[in-house]
Formats: sequence, structure tokens, C-alpha cells
Amino acid sequence: MEPQVELQQTDFNIANESTDPPKKISRQQTLVLISIASVNFSAMICYSILGPFFPVEAVKKGASQTVVGIIFGCFAVFYLITSLIAGRYIVQIGAKLLLVSGLCVSGVTTIIFGFLDRAPEGATFISLCFVVRSIDAVGFGSALTSSFAIVAKTFPNNIASVFGLLEIFTGLGLILGPPIGGWLFHSFGYEVPFLFLGCFVLIMVPINIYILPSIETNPTNDSFFGLLTYVKVILICYVIFMLSSGLGFLDATLSLFAVKMFGLSADYVGLIMLGFSLPYCLTSPLIGYFVDRFPATRNLFMVIGSLATGISFWLIGPVPIFHIPSQLWLTVFMLCLCGFFLGVTLITTVPEMITCAYELGYEEGLSTFGMVSGLFSAVWAIGMFYGPIVGGVTMQHLSFEWAAAIQGGLGILGGLLLLGYNLSQRLRSRQQNERTPLLND
Repeated sequence: MEPQVELQQTDFNIANESTDPPKKISRQQTLVLISIASVNFSAMICYSILGPFFPVEAVKKGASQTVVGIIFGCFAVFYLITSLIAGRYIVQIGAKLLLVSGLCVSGVTTIIFGFLDRAPEGATFISLCFVVRSIDAVGFGSALTSSFAIVAKTFPNNIASVFGLLEIFTGLGLILGPPIGGWLFHSFGYEVPFLFLGCFVLIMVPINIYILPSIETNPTNDSFFGLLTYVKVILICYVIFMLSSGLGFLDATLSLFAVKMFGLSADYVGLIMLGFSLPYCLTSPLIGYFVDRFPATRNLFMVIGSLATGISFWLIGPVPIFHIPSQLWLTVFMLCLCGFFLGVTLITTVPEMITCAYELGYEEGLSTFGMVSGLFSAVWAIGMFYGPIVGGVTMQHLSFEWAAAIQGGLGILGGLLLLGYNLSQRLRSRQQNERTPLLND
């Protein structure tokens, strides 16, 4: 099922609706914003804490670079499974219960991860890392999948704007996680970063129980597979995969590269990671507001963002064929561009997938938003699995520069595929419009 002319009309209608004056935010919407902002912040600060020091410490405990990538990647496997289950049965389970229980699990496992340095090195340490990281993924997937669905249900006409606004807190988590984690590790050792942030997440649990309203709706018979009958949805999923695999790649490899190439300590590695997360944090709300007012620009932003992200990865190393020496300023500058274009690209994906769901006949409601959210999270998880593992293997057998080049190629491919699809749809629509007067005659 491939909507063509209807797609043009749908975008036009949404664009018209975006000119209406904004309505005053209700008390329930305000509480939802506060709740989801706390979830995004706490989840991402726990996720990003590992980057500056864990890969180096894991290598000291007997893990190879490939195994470090697999430890990061196993998180994505369970995140994928949890996202699909949570997205499909969010109505039956309850969005609030999913979110609160997910936070609780994530906080407890973060604390437990802080004691793994006491485990014997080698197989025991590696096995415990897999187990604890996998359980953490279940909590992480439950909380974030339900949070996306709750946002879409509460703000159906301003999804990109609110999504972009909330990504400020996602960005803050990404920004503060590496430097705080690196500084706490450098000052107090391995355990303290995990104990501090795990307790912080657990504090968020009673707060969200109190402020998050209960959201009830009726389930539907729609499925994930129905969404995947639309070629455009598949291409958007590829873009999401490319972005998440890039983030996972950097988490698993950047600290090793920075320590080896530039001789940086863990706290300084955390600081250079700001180059990625800070531009993303600042870009997301602006892009969200813009694409809500001008929905037709989503496709353009996805194409430009994908291409630019790929080029940025080519220059982080840079690729050896460019014969440009690795320099700290260039690496940081390219990280800034990656973060900027990640915001440009990612914010457009969720509202565009929801638009595609409506074109396929899905009803507006928590059930549809849950499935879109679950599909988004599942594809994001696949990228998180691919990025660290393939990046770790490639870096171990080749180099960081070539591993980043391969990652950049995914972005270039995604941009070209989207560009080709959009051009073919425009050409098909023009040909159909030219045939219409002949049929009328």
C-alpha cells in the first residue's frame, strides 16, 4: 500500500493547521512535560556515563575491544525486544506503569553496575556486564517507549515541537553524563559514578508516580507489520538506524581513540563528547518548532541531515585516503557537526512516521502512538547493537579512522536513498496529474 497523491494533500492540510494560534497548555500537559523531561534526562545521563572510562576499564579487566563493543551492543538486543512488546501492549499494560517500572529497573541496575569492578577479571566480569546491562535495557526500553507514546497522545498537533523541546533534556543527559562520569571516576574511582546516578534515577520514580497523569484508551488491531508495508516508513527506519548506530559507535570507540591518539584522560574525554551532545541539545527544539509549522520540510531535513552526518563521520578520523592528519580540534569540530545534524534529522522522523501511519488508515490514539514509538525504539536499538559491535570489530582489525568511514557511508547511503525516493514520488505525482486532464477530456 503506497499513498501517492494523498501524501501531498495530507502534508498540505497539516501545514494549514499549523497556522492556527497555539492553545494554552493545560495542567495535565504541563505535568506530562515535566514527567517526560525527567525521564529523558535521567535515562540518557545513565546511558552516556559509560563512554569516557568504561571501555578502557573493561580492557584492563580482560575484555577485548570487540567484547567491549558486544557489551554495549547487548543492551540494544533487549532494548529491541522490550520496545516491541511495550509498543504493542502499551494500552493493556498501562503507559504510566511501564514508565515508572522502567525507571525503577534502570536505577537499580545502574547501581549494581557500579560494583562490577570487584568481580574477577576475565569471563566472570564480562558475563556480569552482559547480564546487568541487559536488564538495564529492559527498564530503559519500557520507560522511553512509553514516554514517546505519552507525548504523542498528549500533544497530537505539536509532536515535533514538543519532541524537540524534550530533546533538550535528552541532550542535557548526554552532555552531563560523560563529564560527570569522567570527573567522578577520575576523582573517586569506578563505583561512585554509578552509585550517584543510579540513586538520582530512583529519586525520579516517586516524583513521576505523583505527577504523571493516567492515560487510558482503547486497543486496536493494527500491527507493526502494517507500518512496514509503506516504503517511506522503511526508509525512515533506515535513517533512525543510521543515527543510533553512529551514537553507539562513538560510545564504544571514541574514548579509546582519544586516549591513544591525543593522550587524554577520562575526564577530558567526557569534555570532548560535549562537542556532540551540546549542538544536538540546542538544535532540536528549533528544528521541532520549524517542521511543525512547515511539515513539507521534513523530507528535505532528513536528506540533508543524513548526508551531512555521513560526511562528518568521514572527517572525525579523518578517512586515511584524505591524507589529513588526526587533530583534536578537527575531531571536536566534526563531533559538533554530527550532533547538529543528528538533531536536524532525528526530530523529523517521529512526526513523519505518525503521518505515514495515518495515511495507512491507522486511528489516532495511544495504541497507534505506542506502535510508532515501539517501532522507532526497536530500530534505534538495532542501530545501538550494530554500531558498537561493528565499530569495535572494525577498529580492532583496521583503525578508528576506517571504522568511522564505514559508519559515515551509512549516512551517505541513507541520504541518497531518501533523495531518490522523494524524486521518484514527485515524478510519479506529476505524471499522474498530467494524465488526469486527458481522462477528463
